[in-house]
Amino acid sequence: MTDLKTELGEAVVAAFAAEGVDAALARVTPSDRPDLADFQSNGALAAAKALKANPRELAARVAARLEGDPRLASIEIAGPGFINLKVADAALAKRAENVAADAERAGAAVVDEARKVVIDYGGPNVAKPMHVGHLRSAIIGESLKRLFRFRGDEVTGDAHFGDWGFQMGLLIVACGDEGLADAFMVEGDGPFPAESPVTLADLDRLYPLAAGKAKEDPAFRDRARKATAELQGGRPGYRALWQHFVAVSREALKREYGDLSVDFDLWNGESDADPLMPEMLEHLKATGLLVEDDGAQVVHVARPGETRKKKLPDGSVIEAPSPPPLLVISSEGSAMYGTTDLATILDRKKAIGPDLALYVVDERQAEHFEQVFRAAYLAGYAADKSLEHLGFGTMNGQDGKPFKTRAGGVLKLRDLIDQATDKARERLKEAKLGDDLSPDEFEAIAHKVAIAALKFADLSNARTTSYVFDLDRFMSFEGKTGPYLLYQAVRIRSLLRKATDQGLAPGAIVIGEPAEHDLALTLDAFSQATVEAYEKRMPHVVAEHAYRLAQSFSKFYAACPVLIAPDEATKASRLALSKAALDQLVIALRLLGIDTPERM
Repeated sequence: MTDLKTELGEAVVAAFAAEGVDAALARVTPSDRPDLADFQSNGALAAAKALKANPRELAARVAARLEGDPRLASIEIAGPGFINLKVADAALAKRAENVAADAERAGAAVVDEARKVVIDYGGPNVAKPMHVGHLRSAIIGESLKRLFRFRGDEVTGDAHFGDWGFQMGLLIVACGDEGLADAFMVEGDGPFPAESPVTLADLDRLYPLAAGKAKEDPAFRDRARKATAELQGGRPGYRALWQHFVAVSREALKREYGDLSVDFDLWNGESDADPLMPEMLEHLKATGLLVEDDGAQVVHVARPGETRKKKLPDGSVIEAPSPPPLLVISSEGSAMYGTTDLATILDRKKAIGPDLALYVVDERQAEHFEQVFRAAYLAGYAADKSLEHLGFGTMNGQDGKPFKTRAGGVLKLRDLIDQATDKARERLKEAKLGDDLSPDEFEAIAHKVAIAALKFADLSNARTTSYVFDLDRFMSFEGKTGPYLLYQAVRIRSLLRKATDQGLAPGAIVIGEPAEHDLALTLDAFSQATVEAYEKRMPHVVAEHAYRLAQSFSKFYAACPVLIAPDEATKASRLALSKAALDQLVIALRLLGIDTPERM
């Protein structure tokens, strides 16, 4: 289903081409002055310079070629050669009917050729509670997964937990020192207890203690490194204890992700790539990529004489050294993060064969992924440019620094969700929403409002930018917020229920009023929003569209009475526009991972 912007773009390209102008210059964009036009093309200015012609005269010739196009109500030349296009109401009505009839996609197009895509967007470490630092990866990754599927790709979402590194050795030694897991410390094949000797609370307490001790006590650090190597080497007792770490952690992780409406096709960890380690290491050695370096084994990923451009936080760009070697095996014999990441790429190649793999991970990991990706390309584990690190900014406090509790600690994700839900209950009661609901239904709606507030606050910002966390502002039912969008969806649902009770139904769409014209034009823009968000890997484009759609409907609702319209045909038309707006808003919010309630 083609949107009007694309259709008109093709017509304008053809008109420019007839004047000998490169199609790349004949772009059509939404108008900067919606009061004057719906779309505009500024191509005549650049084209005239190349052709050594007068831009306004060239624009006039292009406009003449567009005369008579039934989709256009007017074509005007403005300024030095801008071409302003106003869409005919009849064309908008036809497009709006197509959108209304397409309840599953709301007029959005699919990709010409579907790809196999893996999105890696979890990454929390096993044995540690999730905190606010995990929020952006989960929210952005889930939205991208939904967006890529919506566009037609075959997508696999992978949690990729940190369950195989040094933190496991730290916990094994800490458990042993406290006498919590004596049965697992012995040599031999077991059997070992089936019941976990530790709870998640134990792991939450032990990990920071062990991590702190490792920084201060070299002997403790060496014991933890040795335990890590023995775990990875297959020591039975350590493996059995590690499995308990993973099991108790994973249940908590699934609960936290479930509360965020985030799910994965693969709940894999770094350890799932371990069976491929021998094959990968042998291959890297055989190809000469794995070399000895001061007792460790590394892959040199830099090209001879290479320098790189590096972007600094202030936006300036400097010359930077080439990336350092990828550390594959430490001097203690342990696999490193880069090792498991590289083995995971090989594992995915064998199991899935993706055309594209996206890693939704903090921007501060950029160099790590550059090393891993370069090693993967050198080893032939991935096609060139098929691996992308999608970095993101931080969620900051009012002081502009990464968000923390008032006491200065890292806020647990569970506590953040609970705080948001408490605030949602408070705001719903203040607005006298949900007074007639049962306690269970009220709680379910409060949770949806809370998650909508958190997710929209995040996704309404460009992925690469940081933003300030302000729960009071995010939870408002006014302005650019998740709760406002939910309220708009609920209001349209209420309107449609009243219409049904009165025996009214949607019918043929007729555009006459300016607010109807604007709403139909906004409905048409959804397809392009999904394309742009997909191509740029930027969910905020869909968030922006959802907000514009809600605003456009609100203006339409105020200017164009629906249930008391002057005649039955107008009622039916406006009901159809209302339902199309609801369907598209619900789909857009779903792409953001936001569920809409039936009522409030």
